[in-house]
Amino acid sequence: MTTRTDRQEHSLDDIRATVARARTAGRAWAALGPRERRGALLLWKRSLARRVDEFAELIASETGKPVHDARSEVLLTLVHLDWAARNARRVLGRRRVASGLLSVHQRALLAYRPLGVIGVIGPWNYPLYTPMGSIGYALAAGNAVVFKPSELTPGVGVLLARSFGEALPDHADLLTTVTGPGSTGAALAGAEGPSGVDKVAFTGSPGTARKVAAACATTLTPLLAECGGKDAVLVAADADLDAAADAIVWGAMGNAGQTCAGVERVYAVASVHEDLCSRIVSRARALVHGEAYGPLTLPSQLDVVERHVKQALVDGGRAELGGPDSLRGRVLGPVVLSGVPEDSPAVTEETFGPVVVVNPVRDMDEAVERANASEYALGAAVFTASRANGLAWAERLGSGAVSVNSVLGFAAIPSLPFGGSGESGYGRIHGDEGLRSFAAPRSVTVRRFAPAVDLTSFATPREKVAKAVELGRRLHARF
Repeated sequence: MTTRTDRQEHSLDDIRATVARARTAGRAWAALGPRERRGALLLWKRSLARRVDEFAELIASETGKPVHDARSEVLLTLVHLDWAARNARRVLGRRRVASGLLSVHQRALLAYRPLGVIGVIGPWNYPLYTPMGSIGYALAAGNAVVFKPSELTPGVGVLLARSFGEALPDHADLLTTVTGPGSTGAALAGAEGPSGVDKVAFTGSPGTARKVAAACATTLTPLLAECGGKDAVLVAADADLDAAADAIVWGAMGNAGQTCAGVERVYAVASVHEDLCSRIVSRARALVHGEAYGPLTLPSQLDVVERHVKQALVDGGRAELGGPDSLRGRVLGPVVLSGVPEDSPAVTEETFGPVVVVNPVRDMDEAVERANASEYALGAAVFTASRANGLAWAERLGSGAVSVNSVLGFAAIPSLPFGGSGESGYGRIHGDEGLRSFAAPRSVTVRRFAPAVDLTSFATPREKVAKAVELGRRLHARF
């Protein structure tokens, strides 16, 4: 359970002091170099691996999710931290790039420098895995981090920072946690005046992201925003329906549907729609609520889920399983809807509950069109017997990540970037792009020899400059 310390509300002055300490620690961290940082982060990772049960039990107590789900979350965290630590030097290390014919006398080098102090504002649905997609990569890139966890899961954030300090006592101020309500996160982003952070990584709703973006804009502080999704699964006529149904139920009901890239919409070709619905219902009905998934962590989310389900039925949708009566008690029963109009809130808005809409479509072209019609563009999935067709349809989807014949296949692959567009936010975590999100490119040139015609000197005769420019023009006009 959380302690009184976990519930402390940090003020702007507290945050500024924390950022200042982090900046001092960050300078020493950046000076270590990538090899030393890798060794330190892997030491922390091994320490976390020995504390899986401690983290999992705390996550479960604060979110309500089953401990087995929480253990999986910790494992995913370890996988990403390991990758970031081991790949930062390859991705961000100095390398030579082509100079081009015009600047053949220059050696061109590209390197990356840490940004400084990163402010991370985390969510409650995956209170360790999601923010560590920013924290671990930011640390690997040479930055310090100030973490503000959700007010619903402050203990996880406090334990995370404490574990870092215990594993790396010489760098204890490098990762610190500040706690409090939403106003604390707003202060970290600069809503009450500059906090001192050099970038903010935020996960939450689009509405809150807009407020954070406005706060960051006052100091031109860059923002990385991950704002949820309304992910679709497209099911072709030749798909393995058992595999599709199994994945859909897991993707829709896992973590009580409280997954930003979880399954909320399904578009199945009409010839297999009824059969697929039957298989989804059979699997969802077999779930033992409270064991397969826990309660809604945010009690007010029940109002959103209830509104979506009731309006879907009013709009002409059918309840294949469950309905308003399923939305009672601490743990909600699974709800499977079909034939829901595309303008109904259950299709257009993020539900964030154990509800899935399964609608028929004429063909996969229509499925792609409907999937892309959403204001969200985070993740998607395609089920088909043809890998070639699956890849072709994936290329046509506007989401930031697509899985073929699985759902959320990208979540456990740290080399793949994660993020979306539209209401799903902007920027990327994970992978090479995730590391670069927390570093600034630095261009360096080294003059190797004097060029035949120096275009950067007033001492070069004008006629020589003119001839060189004309020669260059002719080359570009020809090739």
